[in-house]
Amino acid sequence: MRDFFSMARWMPGLVALLGYQRAWLLADLRAGLSVAAVALPVAIAYAELAGVGAVVGLYSCILPMLIYALFGTSRQLIVGPDAATCAVIAAVVTPLAAGDATRHWQLVMTMTAMTGIWCLVASRFKLGVLADFLSRPILLGLLNGVAITIMVGQLSSIFGFTFDESELIERIAATPNYLSLLHWPTLGVSLLTLALMLACRRLRPQWPSSLLALALAAALLWGLGPERSGIAVVGAISGGIPEFQLPEFPPGLMRELVLPALNLAMVSFVSMMLTARSFAAKNGYDIDADKEFRALGMANLASAFSQGFAISGADSRTAVNDANGGKSQLVSIVAATVIALVTFLLTSPLQYIPTAALGIVLVMASWSLIDLRGQWALRQSDSAAFWLAWITFVSVLFMGVIPGITLAVLLGLFQFLRNVMRPTDQLMGMNEEGVVHTLGHNEEVKAVTGVLIYRFNSPLTYFNASYFKRRVLMLINGEQAQPNCLIIDAVSCFTHQDISVMSMVGELHKELRRRGIHMVMAGRRGQVSHWLQQAGIRVGEEGILVYPDLYQALRMTRCYQDRPEPAVPQASGEDTGTAEPDRERLAPAPQWVES
Repeated sequence: MRDFFSMARWMPGLVALLGYQRAWLLADLRAGLSVAAVALPVAIAYAELAGVGAVVGLYSCILPMLIYALFGTSRQLIVGPDAATCAVIAAVVTPLAAGDATRHWQLVMTMTAMTGIWCLVASRFKLGVLADFLSRPILLGLLNGVAITIMVGQLSSIFGFTFDESELIERIAATPNYLSLLHWPTLGVSLLTLALMLACRRLRPQWPSSLLALALAAALLWGLGPERSGIAVVGAISGGIPEFQLPEFPPGLMRELVLPALNLAMVSFVSMMLTARSFAAKNGYDIDADKEFRALGMANLASAFSQGFAISGADSRTAVNDANGGKSQLVSIVAATVIALVTFLLTSPLQYIPTAALGIVLVMASWSLIDLRGQWALRQSDSAAFWLAWITFVSVLFMGVIPGITLAVLLGLFQFLRNVMRPTDQLMGMNEEGVVHTLGHNEEVKAVTGVLIYRFNSPLTYFNASYFKRRVLMLINGEQAQPNCLIIDAVSCFTHQDISVMSMVGELHKELRRRGIHMVMAGRRGQVSHWLQQAGIRVGEEGILVYPDLYQALRMTRCYQDRPEPAVPQASGEDTGTAEPDRERLAPAPQWVES
């Protein structure tokens, strides 16, 4: 009970801050200012992408960053607006809002709150393992598709026209028709912003290129006067503390947000964990996936409460934090404080920022997400991953962001089910030193005469039990001489009790007994014996023999003969490890003890 109410359980970030070291202060202050310099223009640009006012992007940075600093377990992760999350929000909310700006904002906040609730539910049920659910190839294809979708969508801001089409492929096909509507002053501002960002990144890579480019573009528009040039700008921003507002739209619209919010929670969490884990591994500390799920949920609820939109882990801002030597969660607190000062006191200059410059910032941010070369390189290392990545990528481009994300989640689920339902398996043998290894990878490893040692590389459950039985009987039928004994490595497959599995084991035992083959289980002796007895299957000399490990099973089994045979048919799989971590050796021809 004391552990349940402990501060370390609920607020690990605060516990870490209470142990703060004074030597970290200067580095954290420098990193916090750098993160704020990068986050400010990106937040305004992502607000434009999400279809809400610029100040909403700033609101989405302040309170969520403070909350994550208290509840998160990563010392360096920076949370905030993210290209993928904003693209998802826009794709879901825009058709529901039907052009009503107030309803659009309220739907955005509602979806953000739902995303936070889904994250808290997942944390409550310890679903942090979902960080591994969307495989990296699937996420790679998803982010590549989202990045290209964002870049094409920003062409209208960069060139000064408005798309009538809503889908990516239609926009690409119609782009030549819009060239006659090109607004040259807008294009000039876009090219100027791009040139400034590229020059800054090349000559002064440590400077916040996007902030400097937006500041110069805004100064230019302030000097010229946007009304004279016809260039679209952000416009007046009402800063200050946000006023809390309750949603005012038909309750039926909320049903349209439930599943998209679940998809958004899934993608945001997986993306955040990839960033958090990579920087945690680099700097030598651990993070807790379940607590990270809770921290993401709390941060999204805080964003909704402060009238913001959904946030996730920001890899570019986290990289800035790490590059500037940030050591603790104080970096997030410093950055949030700076952004709050700008939001509440210095919003007037922001009104002159041209939307064309924001489009360039979004294009550059999306460009950093694209890794088509890495996606193509998968064809050499993993063909299945290659096709998963490209199917996800093409589906996002042709079907849209939301269907693409849904398909990515389903592909992740199907990939997991396929690996569990049809896992790899191996036949085992023994080398001259008496050590059990997988057959087929080493000529010194030979099959044991009269004994078939089988490993099934997945937990046995109701949907792969029949496949397990078919594989065992197929391997036995493939033997040149029928074995006298079948030894099953129970450690890898008998992980939990399942009635369907026990029923299959009983049927398999009867079939083997009819053929005169002894059935032996090796590993998990106590559990497996208990489960077999509960299922009414005899254990012992007249039933299934159960031993603590493979070596004991080989010693105690009467079926062993003196000389190993050279070859047996191979089962699928590529495992090259030994059967058990135990380093006990068997002599090539042990003397058997009566069981």
